[in-house]
Amino acid sequence: MTEPMALALRDVTAGYGGDPAVQGVSVEVPAGGWLAIVGPNGAGKSTLLKTVAGLVPAGGTILVHGQSAGSLSRKERARAVGYSPQNPALPDGLTVTDYVLLGRTPHLGTLARESARDLSIVDDALARLDLGALAGRALRTLSGGERQRAVLARVLTQRTSVLLLDEPTTGLDIGHAQALLELVDKLRREDGTTVVSTLHDLTFAAQYAERLILLDGGRMAASGTPAEVLTAAAVERHYGADVEVLTSSAGHLAVTPVRPAG
Repeated sequence: MTEPMALALRDVTAGYGGDPAVQGVSVEVPAGGWLAIVGPNGAGKSTLLKTVAGLVPAGGTILVHGQSAGSLSRKERARAVGYSPQNPALPDGLTVTDYVLLGRTPHLGTLARESARDLSIVDDALARLDLGALAGRALRTLSGGERQRAVLARVLTQRTSVLLLDEPTTGLDIGHAQALLELVDKLRREDGTTVVSTLHDLTFAAQYAERLILLDGGRMAASGTPAEVLTAAAVERHYGADVEVLTSSAGHLAVTPVRPAG
């Protein structure tokens, strides 16, 4: 018997009222896969991710491991799908450990206290993200890269099978961005977690995601492997940019801007 896809969207339309920001999106992601959502500003990328997370009203069908996401309670959905927003609210006064521990909330009963197992899961997340030495630090004292790792640690403590990351490299320099994506890929391979991310950087999208969908105007303009989606013609058409799509010595794609002649 064929296992259901970790995530399946069928003719999903979503928005906040009036004209939908996302229209007719259909895509499937296998367990342990990485799907990147790319597209120009305002294309509906973040809205689509929030829709999967259950934060935006939607039409169509969203299935998580074959089960309708709409049939899940808020707590059940939070146990299955972890969501990291682009600009997360970081509560003032919390330490890194306190903040990461919030990821265990979906697994706690009403008025229940964190168990030794919950604390062990937090310690494991902090260690895997190299945050152990910062466990007692106040969130407000962290650098941009450290905050991004703390946000990822909080989501990881939810122990979900599907991980949604909205622009996880925002505000990071190229070194820290690369390190974060390598970490996400390592966790995906080790734990079998399914990753769906939005990414502005097309080269990072091409090198880390197995499949891409390109949104423009809220609609799917292309879907497939990085090589199929990120052609120079497609980038020019949907981004209005002149680029070359190159192959590195390691065989990875790189989307490189080309300055117009003259």
